[in-house]
Amino acid sequence: MEPVLDTGTTAWLLVSTALVFIMIPGLAFFYGGMNRSKSVLNMLMMVISSTFIVGILWILYGYSMAYGSTSGNFVGSFTDYFGTAQLISVGGDGFPPMVDVAFQAMFACLTVGLIAGAVADRMKFGAWLIFAAVWASLVYFPVAHWVWGDGWIGLLDVGGAEVIDFAGGTAVHINAGAAALALAIILGRRLGWPRTPMRPHNLTMVMLGAGLLWFGWFGFNAGSAYAADGVAALAATNTLVATCAGGIAWLIVEKIRDGHATSLGAASGVVAGLVAITPACANVTPLAAVLIGLVAGVLCALAVTLKYKLGYDDSFDVVGVHLVGGMVGTLMLGFVASDVFGDGASTGLFFGGGLNLLAVQAIAAFGVLFYSLIIATIIALVLKAIIGIRVDAEAETGGIDLAEHAETAYELGDSGGGGIFAGVGKGAVEREGK
Repeated sequence: MEPVLDTGTTAWLLVSTALVFIMIPGLAFFYGGMNRSKSVLNMLMMVISSTFIVGILWILYGYSMAYGSTSGNFVGSFTDYFGTAQLISVGGDGFPPMVDVAFQAMFACLTVGLIAGAVADRMKFGAWLIFAAVWASLVYFPVAHWVWGDGWIGLLDVGGAEVIDFAGGTAVHINAGAAALALAIILGRRLGWPRTPMRPHNLTMVMLGAGLLWFGWFGFNAGSAYAADGVAALAATNTLVATCAGGIAWLIVEKIRDGHATSLGAASGVVAGLVAITPACANVTPLAAVLIGLVAGVLCALAVTLKYKLGYDDSFDVVGVHLVGGMVGTLMLGFVASDVFGDGASTGLFFGGGLNLLAVQAIAAFGVLFYSLIIATIIALVLKAIIGIRVDAEAETGGIDLAEHAETAYELGDSGGGGIFAGVGKGAVEREGK
C-alpha cells in the first residue's frame, strides 16, 4: 500500500524549508552590515553564490552522499539518489521525500555560507566558489551522513548513551566554524588589521540580518521535528528563550568589559544563543535552554577576543560564535539533557545519566572539528598553490567590490544612475549635448 500523505506534516516541512531559506539572505545582511562599505557587495555575493553552487551539488549527489546507503559508516552512496529524480514519485513517512530534499538543501547551503564571514575583504571570488564546492562535497555531505544518516556519529554508544544533535550543532556550526578558522589562518590578516579600525558600515543591516536569522531559525529547529507536534513545539519554545538569554548575557559581558551595551553585541548574542540551542532544542526543558543561552552568550562574547590574542583574522567572528557556540550546545547536553517526552532518550549528568552522554557528545564534537579543520586546510592550501586565494593589495585597499564585481554598494551624489542602460541612447546623448 502507498503510505498515506499527511498534508499537515508536508505543509509544515514546506513552511520550514522557506523559513530556513530566509536565513540565507538574513546571514548575508548580518555579515554585509559588519563589512566596510567598500566590500559589502562581495560579502552578499559570497553568501548567495554559495547557495547557487551547493544547491546544484545537493541535487546532483549531495543528498545521496548524506542519506544514501552507507559505505563504511563514513559516507552515503554517491549513486543511490543521484539527481534525486527517483524520489519524485516515491512515498515517504507521511510526506514526499522531495520535501526532505529541499529542506535539507537549505541546511547545506546555509552551512557553507557561514564560512564566508571569516574571510571578508580579501578572498578571490572565484577561489571562494571553488572552495565552497569542494568543501561541501568533501566535508559537509559526509558529516551530514555521520550525524543524520547511518554514519559513525549516529552509531556511537557509550553505556547506552547516544549522540544528540537535533538540528546541527556538529554538522552545521562546529563544522563551519572549524573550516572558517582554517581558511582565515591560511588567507592571512586583512591589510592593517588589527591596528586599523574596521567598524561595521551599517549596524541597521546587522540588526535586520539577526532578526531574519532568528525568524528563520524556528524552521531550522522546530522543522527538524519532521512533524507539527509536541517536539516541534518544545524546539520552538527553546529556540525563543535560549536566544533571549544569549542576547542578555552578551550585553552584560559587554557592559562589564567595555562599559557599553551595543547593538552589535545584541545581534551577536542572538546568534550565539541560536547556535547553542540548535543541537539541544528538543532534548532539554525551557529552563535548561535558558541556561544554555546564558552560557553561550558569556563564552562567545569572551571568545571573540581570542583572535586578537592568537593573531588570526576571523573577520566576523565565525569561530567565536559558531564554533564556540556549537561546542557549548553540544557539550552542555552532556549535563542538562533530559528525557522530556519519556521515550528513553539519553540523559545528562544533572538528570542521572552520568558522564556517558558527555563522552559521546565530546567524541562527536571534536571528531567533526578536526576533520573539517584538516580538510579545509588542505583545500585552501591546494587552491593557494594553484590559483591563489587572495586578491592583491591594490584591490583590497581600493575595495573588493570594485575589483571583483565592478560595482559599489552605494552610489552617492550625482554618480547614481537609472540602471545599466542609463545615459545610453540617442535621446540621452542629445540631452547631454544641450
